[in-house]
Amino acid sequence: MMTSQKDYDLSKLNGIFEDNSTLIKIVVVTGCLGFMGSYFTRKALQRGWQVRGVDKVTYVANPKLLKEFNEYPNFCFDKQDIKDLDHLYGCDYVVNFAAESHVGNSILSSDDFIESNVHGVKNLLDLIKNKPSNVNDKPILIHISTDEVYGDIEVGSHSETDVLKPSNPYSAAKAAGDMLINAWSRTYGVEYIMLRPTNNYGIGQYPEKLIPLAVKNLTRGKKINLHDEGKPIRNWLHADDTAEAVLTVIDSGAINEIYNVAGGFEQSNSETVRKVIKAYFGTDDNWEQHVDFNTYREGQDVRYALNDRKLRNLGWAPKKKFDEEIGKIVAHDKREFRW
Repeated sequence: MMTSQKDYDLSKLNGIFEDNSTLIKIVVVTGCLGFMGSYFTRKALQRGWQVRGVDKVTYVANPKLLKEFNEYPNFCFDKQDIKDLDHLYGCDYVVNFAAESHVGNSILSSDDFIESNVHGVKNLLDLIKNKPSNVNDKPILIHISTDEVYGDIEVGSHSETDVLKPSNPYSAAKAAGDMLINAWSRTYGVEYIMLRPTNNYGIGQYPEKLIPLAVKNLTRGKKINLHDEGKPIRNWLHADDTAEAVLTVIDSGAINEIYNVAGGFEQSNSETVRKVIKAYFGTDDNWEQHVDFNTYREGQDVRYALNDRKLRNLGWAPKKKFDEEIGKIVAHDKREFRW
């Protein structure tokens, strides 16, 4: 059963999730306390949408966000794992950000990734499928996937119709979830919109990903580990732009379609780390002394890149500029140190 957070005000439920004459959308947001999910949750609340946040509250979640979100009368929260949900309240959309997402962790052990990214997705699909046919509130699943399901690509970019060729346990689990959505749509008529964003960055990311981990290591006087000499290339997309992309497909996207989401800015991991070091110290002189270029990782990938013309035709385009944002992120992460 769903369990409410201890400080959750049950009085907020009164009228929040009941249908009324307004056109306000009702959304269930999974992973609402995670990095990407929190950006979308904030924007949905600011639009006046009714938001039921669902989060397992793993180590990467930020429970402090509850204080901010609980200021909105249109927010309520359930501490719950998506694979254990046994009921979906009446809503228009289920926006699924919940996922295990760290590639390195998936290489060490894939079990949690299968549970969340495969079994969790299946449970959401079954909950939608099993909504009574005479109830006019079968939600649409908005699923946040990843560019990594396509596998890496040395030149050019992947489009939405390309074959999926994941290269690590994380991306394989995400690809499996994507395939389940396609099958449940064709077999049971579950409606969905899927987004596949590139590498997200921004303030609030847990320090196991490249940028916040680099800041954490610099703060502790430790070297930054880069696998394959820092040569792998990533396309960077700000989490705020990802949240705007989700709003765009909800507003204007086609049902049962996939939309790539690209930041339009790519660079090698070594160049990214060099910019972090420059923002941290005010100079990138001798930046290499802060880096260990000899880290090895299994299943080494080369480059990810997406063609997102379909989404841009809906009017979306990234607004955040990496070189303008990196200084803000480094300053924040230095000030708000997270373990």
